[in-house]
Amino acid sequence: MTRTNQVKEPKEYEAYLFVHFIHQEVGSSDSEQVYFSVSKDGITWQTLHDKKPVLRSTLGDKGVRDPFIIRSPKEQKFYLIGTDLSMHYRKDWEEVQRSGSQHIVVWESNNLVDWSDQRLVKVGPETAGCVWAPEAIYDKENGDFLVFWASREQFGKEKQRIYYAKTNDFKSFTKSEIYIERDNHIIDTTIIEEGGLFYRFSKDETVKSITVEVSNSLLGEFTAIDTNLKDVYGVEGPACFKLKNEDKWCLLLDHYSVEKKYFPYYTTDLQTGQFTKREEGLDIPVDSKHGGVMPITKDEYDGLVERYGI
Repeated sequence: MTRTNQVKEPKEYEAYLFVHFIHQEVGSSDSEQVYFSVSKDGITWQTLHDKKPVLRSTLGDKGVRDPFIIRSPKEQKFYLIGTDLSMHYRKDWEEVQRSGSQHIVVWESNNLVDWSDQRLVKVGPETAGCVWAPEAIYDKENGDFLVFWASREQFGKEKQRIYYAKTNDFKSFTKSEIYIERDNHIIDTTIIEEGGLFYRFSKDETVKSITVEVSNSLLGEFTAIDTNLKDVYGVEGPACFKLKNEDKWCLLLDHYSVEKKYFPYYTTDLQTGQFTKREEGLDIPVDSKHGGVMPITKDEYDGLVERYGI
């Protein structure tokens, strides 16, 4: 049954906030923490706080990768979530898929500059060997958040699948269920809503490229879109957002394999699945890795710059 929700009217967004971590530096635990970068055009970014982490993990693995931020449409609140993982301390990629954290990292804020204490919330299946790259989207039909991530069950013996759970407060979650399963391993899913449709981008972890699907319901059947992104290899961490004042979308892809930087891809029609790469890459002063982009207002942009500095 659909609930009636008191959702606040959307604001006029004039800038963007990119939350991310950075490519790992040898001997540094700072890489796997949360960095804030802001932009007014989605191309040229300025990294705040003297290019240092704004949020640091002190719990669990004491590292946070793949941060993602979402605005609550029912309240003046923001939730920032991420992977509880530090490869600086863990070292072994195979091991962290067998015995990694089953929790996600959570912070919340009313204004983007004052943040709650960090908390860890268990969301993974009972035999999950890892919980990677959590993201969320607000489900307007049901008035709650759909949170999704990648896990390998039987402590890494099974393939990577995307799981989901529902929450109202990022404290209590429903039992996890399988959201996406493919013949291949799949990780790094992000979803954008446009025109009553949900576009789902995911990384095929076996061939290292991006797939695109569409549905008219978050938990409905998704149909694959034939996309030219399937021919782009060695990429991960998709982040998609609509450019202000334009019927144009930007998809950021982390070219982690060779260039080791984000490149923007553009389309004027998500349904076509056809994207054009900006060959110059993202104009950002740090080596950004997997994160999420959220549109922000001028006041929010000014508040971030005033608090953290450019």
